Amino acid sequence: MKIVVTGAAGFIGSNIIRGLNARGIDHIIAVDDLTEGDKFRNLADLKIADYLDKDVFYELFSQGAFGKVEAVFHEGACSDTMESDGKYMMDNNYTLSCGLFNSCQQAGTRLIYASSAATYGGSDTFRETPEFERPLNVYGYSKLLFDQRMRRECGDNFKKFKRQVVGFRYFNVYGPREQHKGRMASVAFHQFNQFNAEARVKLFGEYGGYAAGGQMRDFVFIDDVVAVNLWFLDHPNQSGIFNLGTGRAQPFNDVALSVVNALRASKGERALDLAGAAQAGLIEYVPFPDALRGKYQCYTQADLTALRASGCDHVFADVQSGVSQYMATLSQAT
Repeated sequence: MKIVVTGAAGFIGSNIIRGLNARGIDHIIAVDDLTEGDKFRNLADLKIADYLDKDVFYELFSQGAFGKVEAVFHEGACSDTMESDGKYMMDNNYTLSCGLFNSCQQAGTRLIYASSAATYGGSDTFRETPEFERPLNVYGYSKLLFDQRMRRECGDNFKKFKRQVVGFRYFNVYGPREQHKGRMASVAFHQFNQFNAEARVKLFGEYGGYAAGGQMRDFVFIDDVVAVNLWFLDHPNQSGIFNLGTGRAQPFNDVALSVVNALRASKGERALDLAGAAQAGLIEYVPFPDALRGKYQCYTQADLTALRASGCDHVFADVQSGVSQYMATLSQAT
């Protein structure tokens, strides 16, 4: 089986390759832009058949240069939600994806691509239907526009074409291999570094009607994201746009406390409750930044109705177990 993974040196892309390797699949064409050279670390321990820069791959793929490709996992994109260059965002996330879709259809290749929960933006309902899609930034719009294009091309039930097309609206993903993402890395990653440097973690204070640290997100562990991607690889008859989150919103306080207690446990120290951690100065609340006002989702929770209807019954880790696993991995790497 020959597989293409775009964004292969990125967070989700490299973890998908790791998941494929665990199945014995290594005929993988990895596609990325390694201008940021340190991203090579995400590929160094993986088995791939070839690497191509994104600037040359898409045209070659459209020409059939790679022979029969079973599936493309399209994870390549600009994922910086604070990026204000709309032309750059649309070129990377929409135009390039449209060309890839056309090439996949011509080649008879399945397309499994990354959408985003940012398509919901200001909505308080997270269901994969147009009335709830209200992006707050050009990143969310670029992802939504491609989803809309897929609906037009594939039909509302995604049955117009025989080859599988799947879009995943990722919620707040965290886990190993995100170290290159800078400010866009997960809150758990940043809190790990904060705690090791300052013996405390920081959270936003009161905002949007939520108490300090009480804003809630659907935090999903990377291993679960990979498992669902591979489930759809195993079920080529299932197509559509699906939320990929746990279906369970948890406050940022839960993440912070899980980070603190996991790192305390590694030193043989006892677990604390939230009040105890805050009283001890291990969790600190900072004013909500003005730059994010009106552009911030205070609450997200994936509606998993469509995912479950597809037959995917994967059981997702909660924050406490997922973050604990992640902290152990990060601690081993330092």
